[in-house]
Amino acid sequence: MSGDGFGILALGCYLPVGRLPGAVPVGANAWFAPGLRAAPGQRRSFCSWDEDALTMAVEAGGDCLAGAEAEGIETLTVVSTSLPFADRSNAGVVREALDLPADTRLSDAGGSVRAGSTALRAALEGGAAQLVLAADCVDAKPASAQELSFGHGAAGVLVGEGDCVAKLLGAASLHQDFVDHYRAAGERFEYALEPRWVRDAGYRDQVAATAGEALESAGLAADRVTATAIAAPGGLAPAVRKHLNKALALPTASSELETAVGFCGAAEPLLKLVEVLEAARAGDKILLLALGQGIDALVLEVIRPPATRSLASALAAGVREDNYTRYLALRGLLPLEAGIRAERDNRTALSAFWRKHEAITAFKGGKCSKCGTLQFPATRLCVHCGAEDTQEPVRMADMTGRVRSFTEDWLAYTPKPPLVFGNVGFEDGANVMMEFTDVEPGQLEVGAPVDMRFRIKDLDERRAFRRYFWKPAPIRETDDA
Repeated sequence: MSGDGFGILALGCYLPVGRLPGAVPVGANAWFAPGLRAAPGQRRSFCSWDEDALTMAVEAGGDCLAGAEAEGIETLTVVSTSLPFADRSNAGVVREALDLPADTRLSDAGGSVRAGSTALRAALEGGAAQLVLAADCVDAKPASAQELSFGHGAAGVLVGEGDCVAKLLGAASLHQDFVDHYRAAGERFEYALEPRWVRDAGYRDQVAATAGEALESAGLAADRVTATAIAAPGGLAPAVRKHLNKALALPTASSELETAVGFCGAAEPLLKLVEVLEAARAGDKILLLALGQGIDALVLEVIRPPATRSLASALAAGVREDNYTRYLALRGLLPLEAGIRAERDNRTALSAFWRKHEAITAFKGGKCSKCGTLQFPATRLCVHCGAEDTQEPVRMADMTGRVRSFTEDWLAYTPKPPLVFGNVGFEDGANVMMEFTDVEPGQLEVGAPVDMRFRIKDLDERRAFRRYFWKPAPIRETDDA
């Protein structure tokens, strides 16, 4: 079976390392909401204070593009229902962080938790090289059912001409203004309707009909489907699986994402697709179903499995969080007294940022063409040989560094103390003073390898602005969750 043609070329994903076991919020809030004790035990991923939809989209995009050809990408679409900026190109920030060409067409998409599958279908039917990134970090009100089911995460799909992982065989979509949940503009938390009514009135019959229409458009009988991936809000996925198995005899295996990560909003359809493709074999037929004020159904044929198991690695990198107060504080759900040291003005000098935007957002340094020395930031004079105007731009975001020195500062303010910073060494001589992320006290060691993470550097609450930079994080290999 040839993989040449138009379709999915690569996939990637990102999950924050934080994992909140369901028993933690249940134990903290059962005095107020005793019904939570009956909720199924599961974990959910959550962003730290310096993560948001954009930082996760960058991470998923970098994972997707690892080893892929980025120069041919014509369009970048960033999908989320929790984008940080209402009037600033969110996709533009992601484009620059990924160092995609400046003439790449950009699009911010959202408005529905199935916006990721809608954007993927448009890309697969559009015929042009496109990178689709979906990320969401929607918070839930403490002591709510959503707190036990909402997760944070991101996934990316590179679509274009070449050696395909999978190809689209057929698709169908249904839109209906069935309000099973909603979140008004400017509101942080969603309002959800009664789940049994949502299941029976909103999706039970429509799901099977839309799935059947997609299979018909693909010229495929239901018994030819190898696996079904279901992205459904409100804990509906198990009920939808049961109904599809009964109505169409479709194979509907359970998903580890639902118990280990939670429902990741607009990123859920692409995450479910990554999950099922990582377990697939050449020739398998996949049905992807995404629910949310309607239904998207995509039928795909697997040409070859993905080259890497990104989701398996992301699941294995989780770190258990048993401190409910710390979780609430990291998500900004519990204001803590930060003291005088937190009262500094975090105003961003946007004129200076513009002059150095490639160094800041894309993390580009300079490499001397005369002696080969790498340095950050780039300057007119080489720090090693003194040659003038010999530095060529080099992207350092994809490099692995090593800890040369570090300090754990318990006096300086940071939302997640201590503030850990130090020198990171790179090959060819670069040595950069940086703030570390995803690190616990006592974890770092001199010489330890670190990779670069795109993160929030500062939050300017007075002017509602956030600025980003890259931070080194320890390379994790095991799951202690």
